[in-house]
Amino acid sequence: MDEVILEAVGLRHAYPGGVEALRGIDLTITRGRRLALLGPNGCGKTTLFLHLNGTLRPGAGKVLLGGAPAGYDRRSLRDWRSRVSLVLQDPDDQIFAATVARDVAFGPLNLGLGETEARRRVASALAGLGIADLAERPTHMLSFGQKRRVAIAGALAMRPEVLLLDEPTAGLDAEGEVLLMAALDDLSAAGMTLVLSTHDVDLAYAWADEIAVFVDGRTIRHGPVTEVMADTNTLARARLRPPILLELASVLDLPRPWPRTRDGMLERVGIRALRHNLPTHE
Repeated sequence: MDEVILEAVGLRHAYPGGVEALRGIDLTITRGRRLALLGPNGCGKTTLFLHLNGTLRPGAGKVLLGGAPAGYDRRSLRDWRSRVSLVLQDPDDQIFAATVARDVAFGPLNLGLGETEARRRVASALAGLGIADLAERPTHMLSFGQKRRVAIAGALAMRPEVLLLDEPTAGLDAEGEVLLMAALDDLSAAGMTLVLSTHDVDLAYAWADEIAVFVDGRTIRHGPVTEVMADTNTLARARLRPPILLELASVLDLPRPWPRTRDGMLERVGIRALRHNLPTHE
């Protein structure tokens, strides 16, 4: 049976002024899986993340970590955040040290680790994201894409069991997105549990194992990516369109399972064209 590592049960949260951001959200996060949270801006994805790492405390409901209710005392929060790391949408909200290495070392040192272990974790995190050469770079001289990867490295240096990423590709150019998603693929292959929020259905369709769809502070669907993405009614409720590859596969009447990547679609269409003696385009 799959192990549920992190769970939200009936979470409710209202901001000052009575603005209700979460209205009884339920969510299960399974160890080793890749989960994408889909929904329009303002649906509660970021607020949910801030509850899942203990930054915000729910007005009602609870967060379970490893099956047990998470605690909010100082010791419990330190343990919680060592197991569940959050990377915010704007890396400038997380990067504050003078150099990359110092910034990435902040989390491990704050856990009480020694200098030697902290340096080891910094080197490992930077190498894993392909930015070891930036270790001594002043943080104010980084590009946006570099800042994004430095923020993720800071989270990885905590050696978390779960990595939460809030709109990780927002603001990145095409090359930056490819580099970032390749780094996340490597983390997933190493066994890390990854959860990202996005409103990019094509990204979620290609990357995720599971999809959870949010509307107005509630979970309206959570399941395998191919099943959720084929549910046009659920996507419409979230003001989202189906992934373009799924729509193309349907229009072309391709046999299932349908391709989930651009390369997979090109290969499938090319093979189908040859079988029908039609010209293909290189």
